[in-house]
Amino acid sequence: MSEKHFLKEIFKEQNFKKEELEEIIQQYQRVEFSKNEYLITEGSTANFYYFIESGYARSYVIDLEGNDISTNFFSTTDIVIDWHSYFLKAKCRENIQAVSACVAWKITFENFMKLFHIEAFREIGRTRLVNNYFELKSHSISIIADPAKERYLHLIKTKPGIVQNIPLKQIATYLGITDTSLSRIRKEIADNK
Repeated sequence: MSEKHFLKEIFKEQNFKKEELEEIIQQYQRVEFSKNEYLITEGSTANFYYFIESGYARSYVIDLEGNDISTNFFSTTDIVIDWHSYFLKAKCRENIQAVSACVAWKITFENFMKLFHIEAFREIGRTRLVNNYFELKSHSISIIADPAKERYLHLIKTKPGIVQNIPLKQIATYLGITDTSLSRIRKEIADNK
């Protein structure tokens, strides 16, 4: 096992016995996705989750009017998972697509369960789940309660790589605004610098 394995950024060496870390890394498989390739598709059952090593991906749904609405973005060290589908074997309600070429590490549900006896592995999973919930809740409230400019500035602050690497139209739908409104906000911010 390589000393500089990407998964050691997720599973910190100080939290695991050497043999536990080796067992964890052996359960993951490196995969590559081309730009626009799907990691998860609506209507399917998620059999894998992924950690992104490089590149960008996004989740999206098609609304009742046929509009493509981004629901989240993913980049290095993010977990890409449809929690409901992966654990409850329900059909996915959204698509997750590579926005750029991506390298990721995937694990099947069966291999995930093989690792569940490792306490630190379980704790990392719980932490990821709780953090994803808080991020989702915060975004949901922000869409309702915060001005669009504030939502955009928060995205710049918390996920600068997303703003630099994701098409503006996809960012606009994530922020709950039109791409015209986002362009106006970006111009206003640039003019105030």
